[in-house]
Amino acid sequence: MITKEQIKKHLETFPDEFSIDELIERLLFIEKLEKRLQESDSNHTITEESLKSEMQEWFKSNG
Repeated sequence: MITKEQIKKHLETFPDEFSIDELIERLLFIEKLEKRLQESDSNHTITEESLKSEMQEWFKSNG
């Protein structure tokens, strides 16, 4: 979830004029980014090696 303070901070980087679609797109991006940063801060990530291994298994079972 994104906070009002985070939105305020990011709104400062917006151009003076923008469409509602651009606003929604950016807010969704900001929310996803903040969520991933929180996951990273709490060590809910996987190593690159684990990712490669999972991808190889996925391609084997779907290929």
